[in-house]
Amino acid sequence: MSMRKPVPMLRLVSLALIVLLAPASAWSQATPAATPSQPQSPPPPPPAKSSVYEQLNLFGEAFERIRQDAVEPVSDEKLIETAIAGMLSGLDPNCVYLTEDEYKAKQAPVDQTTGSTGLVVTIDAGQLKVVSPRDGSPAADAGIKPGETILAIDKAPVFDLTLPQIDAQLRGPVDSEVTLTFRGDDSKPHDMKVKRVATKWSTVSSRLEDDDIGYIRVAGFDDATQAALTAAVQNLQQQAGNKLIGFVVDLRNNPGGNFDVAVQAADDFIDKGDIAVVKGRKGDVTKRIAATPGDLTNGLPLVALVNGGTASEAELVAGALQDDHRAVLVGTKTFGESAIETLIPLNGNGAIELTTARFETPGGHAIQGKGLDPDVTVAPVKLERIAQGFGRREADLPGALKNTDPVSTNPAPANGPPQAPGTNPANPAAKPGAPSAPPAPGAAPSPEAAAPAPEKHDTRSSVATGDLGGSQDEQLLQALDMLRGLKMVSARNGQ
Repeated sequence: MSMRKPVPMLRLVSLALIVLLAPASAWSQATPAATPSQPQSPPPPPPAKSSVYEQLNLFGEAFERIRQDAVEPVSDEKLIETAIAGMLSGLDPNCVYLTEDEYKAKQAPVDQTTGSTGLVVTIDAGQLKVVSPRDGSPAADAGIKPGETILAIDKAPVFDLTLPQIDAQLRGPVDSEVTLTFRGDDSKPHDMKVKRVATKWSTVSSRLEDDDIGYIRVAGFDDATQAALTAAVQNLQQQAGNKLIGFVVDLRNNPGGNFDVAVQAADDFIDKGDIAVVKGRKGDVTKRIAATPGDLTNGLPLVALVNGGTASEAELVAGALQDDHRAVLVGTKTFGESAIETLIPLNGNGAIELTTARFETPGGHAIQGKGLDPDVTVAPVKLERIAQGFGRREADLPGALKNTDPVSTNPAPANGPPQAPGTNPANPAAKPGAPSAPPAPGAAPSPEAAAPAPEKHDTRSSVATGDLGGSQDEQLLQALDMLRGLKMVSARNGQ
């Protein structure tokens, strides 16, 4: 009769370490969170000291049963790695376990033979979504927009992958192609082939608008951003001379990047005040990051452009400019991510990426899951306004006068001729995007009426990177008009 082998002490130590890393639900009996007492019932008695060991015994029992009774043999190493990965997957998408090979690959310099599509993605409610493509990347050239949902990579579903695994699949040999399957506007999947190229893209570009306004596009934050931003401002000042009346800082479709570089970028535009508030696990442990004296633009007015692709460190910059009253935010709601991850090595057994803090705006406004609301909401030019909810008219305003005139007659018959795309069935002369009358009984609803309502923090209001900064960019045109209007008011007041 076979005897069960004793578990080595080293293995027991490993199990103990894993349990100590367990999420809060596993510790609920040992270290309950401090909550206001409920008047209707007395507080629960303090937990027994043995509760942690009971949890450890539960894990150990499950571990041994799997090792002995699983129909397919599973190595101890595989069980341990899966247990750690499972614990982290119950937190947030940024919390992942890296095997030793994955950890070494992350620490190694970028291989020049490995290319990338330039996509920055995240996992939102179990779905793989585009945060934003990098400027100048194949993903940007392909017209991929923030908020789009990716269903598969090279025909393989992505619903059960972690972010490091997804990133590994998006990468590949330079000049190779990857097939991405997207969920279309009609919920039908469609494929798109995207090329992989060397992973180095410019994060700052600039130009002079009408000889008096500096336009600065900040597409990310890396080691070269700080020097490029300083050079861009100085070049615009030299080109315009004394005619420069302000700057437009374009943070749209900016997925973030290096935290310290983003802080420095915000500091370049802020002379005094705070840049961000960093909060750890304990709410009373906070760190305020203050600006240093000096303003790269010499105090000229700023307008910052934001949209659903403005994420993470880009939201840090936008929030600082807004709360310190240094810039007016124009555009649409931002992405809503403010997690700060820490890479924690596990003594030769890989590492874990753990969210250890979040940042807020200087005024204490939470960004995570909420995003930033612009001061002036302006929809992009190619937006279907009815579907996105931006089609506000005078009648939508509070206290608007009601029109008591009868509705025009002669509605279109239910089986009448098809309407031209984008027209109003009740008024064919109406402009595309105007509200349409209710369909006649039995008639098929129009595409506009059938369009789903915008989801919470909807990023479909964003546009492709290639459409930003052009002559038809409504958000940019609005920003330019605001700066010119401010100049006129200042001149009228003799300033």
